[in-house]
Amino acid sequence: MEGGQNTRTRLAGLDGIRGLAALYVVVNHIFLRTFPGYPVDHAPFWAGWFIYGRFAVVVFIVLSGFSLALSPARHGWRLGGASRFAYRRARRILPAYWAALAFSLAVAWLITPPPGQAPPGTKSVVVNGLLVQNIVGAPTPNRSFWSMAVEAQLYIVFPLLLLLVRRWGAFVMLGTVTLIVAAVGVFGPHIPRVDTFVIQSAPDLAALFGVGILAAGIVGASRARRSWPWQWLALAAALPVLAAILWRGSVWTLHNLFWVDLALGPAVACLLAALATGRPAPLLRFLDTRPIRNLGLSSYSLYLTHGPIVVLVYDEVVSKRFAHGSTAFLLTFVLAVPLTIAFARVFAALFEHPFLGRRAWSWPVRRRHPAVKQVPA
Repeated sequence: MEGGQNTRTRLAGLDGIRGLAALYVVVNHIFLRTFPGYPVDHAPFWAGWFIYGRFAVVVFIVLSGFSLALSPARHGWRLGGASRFAYRRARRILPAYWAALAFSLAVAWLITPPPGQAPPGTKSVVVNGLLVQNIVGAPTPNRSFWSMAVEAQLYIVFPLLLLLVRRWGAFVMLGTVTLIVAAVGVFGPHIPRVDTFVIQSAPDLAALFGVGILAAGIVGASRARRSWPWQWLALAAALPVLAAILWRGSVWTLHNLFWVDLALGPAVACLLAALATGRPAPLLRFLDTRPIRNLGLSSYSLYLTHGPIVVLVYDEVVSKRFAHGSTAFLLTFVLAVPLTIAFARVFAALFEHPFLGRRAWSWPVRRRHPAVKQVPA
């Protein structure tokens, strides 16, 4: 969920995208508690889109590949050392993740486990601690953790993907990964044990990660390529998918997330390419406003810690007065969203920022280029 490795610049707008995606996940989990019946959508029209929390994960994964590849894309697609990359990734994700695991276990053991889950045991601690919960089954203390395992495993293959880019080009890399993923998607559901892997590990996310790497090439592209109307290409790529979702409904969409995810990937990638070239300016300015930027700076902590808080707010406060429906949704939203954001800010200060380096506490300073900001390496 976090960005580049060997450069002191970060593209403006990316933190805002992260923050909004994390907030969408929070609202999705509020939705699932207050409008039960997944994958059937029982909500009114104004809330129905919140059932698709997986789409935020699509954004995270494409953005992760994009952010990690920005520095290599500027330096001949070279990583600068696999061991250094592994150390930086571990330092970035593990302290906050393990702290969030401890917090989630404390809530599950002392108050209430996640809905639909048995209380986590020793196996849960080991499996989640080693980030293999998408491979080894165990009661989870936090439903959001599944994607962290997938992302950590994508970090392991990232150097190999860069090697493919250097040898044969980004399109060959993406085509190879997508071909493998598509084969798993077609044949996996009909093979015992592989079908479980398809559900738990979402291998389509590997192709989305590759899409993000491909999109990062925009930073080293020619002036002509950078001048393409990337924002309009993003809209053109997204509209058919959104129309299909609206037409077919939640049950069809959620039963076909593997393919819907893949279809949304190019739209997200084009949007990131647009932001990298400073367009559209109004969206970039919005994403770079202080509230949105601040949300993004603690988005990782928000993603990791919101789940137990949403469960507590709903189970211990809201459900005792309003079981389900719009009132329960709005009340949980009003109570849980500010609480999760505030908690994430404190959590990030304790378990994220100290591991980002001495300068991680300072606000980024805008440079002359509208799409670039100064941040710590």
